[in-house]
Amino acid sequence: MPLNPRITDWTGRVVWLVGASSGIGLATARQLHERGATVVVSARNAATIEAFEAGHDGSLGIALDATDRDAMARAALRIVTCFGRIDLALYCAGHYAPMRATAFDFDEMLLHDRVNYVGALCLLDAVLPVLIRQGSGHLSLVSSVAGYRGLPNSLAYGPTKAALINLAQTLYLDLHPLGIGVSVICPGFVATPLTAQNEFKMPALIRPEEAAREILTGWAAGRFEIHFPKRFTRVLKALSHLSDALYFQAIRRVTGL
Repeated sequence: MPLNPRITDWTGRVVWLVGASSGIGLATARQLHERGATVVVSARNAATIEAFEAGHDGSLGIALDATDRDAMARAALRIVTCFGRIDLALYCAGHYAPMRATAFDFDEMLLHDRVNYVGALCLLDAVLPVLIRQGSGHLSLVSSVAGYRGLPNSLAYGPTKAALINLAQTLYLDLHPLGIGVSVICPGFVATPLTAQNEFKMPALIRPEEAAREILTGWAAGRFEIHFPKRFTRVLKALSHLSDALYFQAIRRVTGL
């Protein structure tokens, strides 16, 4: 049973992707444009955003810092002014640096929080009034399987992704009765500039284009949680249901950390 209205026809839908200069966000923007959506892309990298707009007829690029509340509000107003509505807003901006407690970095912890979580709140602040006024639309947040339970090297990253999962769940409870869809996206390892930092072999590594296809499939099916690749995420889901003692033992055995 779908938990959200299925999105199968993108023709004319106005989609705003925040964090679309590379990786999953850029690949998803490209596929949405191919399917007829009116695509708005935002990120700090102005050159990439401008290049997307120039190469995709009918699209709009708005360079901004996702953690700048005022800039996000101005961008939402510009989108509504240009196109009349926002049908889907996707927050896929992210920051990742491996960290363990033995090398705790307070400033790096706060940077993760600002980009991965506070930026999502800035998006909500900008688009929730629009969606509620419309009585329709969809909010989607890119989290990670790292948000399921604690993992080594994920001291800064994992808690922010766990927060997004909880945030999406609560948003769903509040917004579903108003006709607004909510989904949370939990990828495994995707080949992006962020995961390129990892020095270990990443199991079930997929390309951003495959991740984008999985996301669009999830929206078409009306799913709340969209996780992939299943051969990896199902294992982590199973592990997350273990008792604390068994979970810690399993993770140490698998990772060697």
